Amino acid sequence: MQSYIVMQGRTYDEEKELGVLWSLQRDSIDNVHHFWERMKEVNEGDRIFHYVKGDIVAISVAKSGYREEQKPTNISLPGSENAKGYLVEVEYHELDKPLTVEDSFDEILPLLPIKYSAFQENANGNQGYLFPCNEELSIKLVELIADLNIYEIDEQQLEFVMGTVQKMEHDFLIPILAETESETKTKLRLGHQRFRNELLPLWNDQCALCKVELPELLQASYAKPWKDCTTKERINPNNGILLCRNHDALYQNGFIAFDGTGKIHISSRIPEEDYEKYGLAKRMTVNRTEKNKPFLKWHKKHMFKE
Repeated sequence: MQSYIVMQGRTYDEEKELGVLWSLQRDSIDNVHHFWERMKEVNEGDRIFHYVKGDIVAISVAKSGYREEQKPTNISLPGSENAKGYLVEVEYHELDKPLTVEDSFDEILPLLPIKYSAFQENANGNQGYLFPCNEELSIKLVELIADLNIYEIDEQQLEFVMGTVQKMEHDFLIPILAETESETKTKLRLGHQRFRNELLPLWNDQCALCKVELPELLQASYAKPWKDCTTKERINPNNGILLCRNHDALYQNGFIAFDGTGKIHISSRIPEEDYEKYGLAKRMTVNRTEKNKPFLKWHKKHMFKE
């Protein structure tokens, strides 16, 4: 199961009434765009979050893969009469309470990919149609939607109690959210497990910097984060480095990085007099290979805090 975010605007009501997603194949000067071509990736059972004028207003489930079809007459898209397009049949489930992206953007922003993000850094939607929604972002959107739509106020706190919420009026939303969350978390967990198991022997089951060997203290650190990876990169053990929890936290937050030779780079935000405190030294290196070199360089370019 994959998840996507579709930016619909004025065509939302028309597409909802037809039970479809529809996009062009090419623009007026015959250019192909990734946000239209992505329609060809959708499969039966995939989830789509529908974004309209700042809000996630619905979740739909794909009933089929795409097919090529001219623009339905009911969809008013100026300049696209008789245009060829991609159509996916979906089952819409509107939310009682839409999720305003800007209100929760502090939680959403860290999960957005660097490339092909549905949203800009100011919380506005990007121009386009269908965007990828990685597993971590999908889980977050489900949690935020659940907070608004199916959480009940207990005397002590807000609680998600499945036995109680199933008695609520809009039963359709509960299985959709529960299944989306469950399948996505399972996919994430299995991916991380496979990644770790294959990464450990590449680094001799020890921290690449300080040689700590206690398994409970070792982390399989992604160089290129899950949110920015292709499906293959997410389970490629060369897209990672084995680090203790201390050095993993520094690496994941961009305070250290490694160049193409394996040499460490330490952020200027860490005073040199504190290097020993963090278990760092200027001349540290890791035993990189040609296969993990591109990933280490990607991390240094995009994640490192100079």
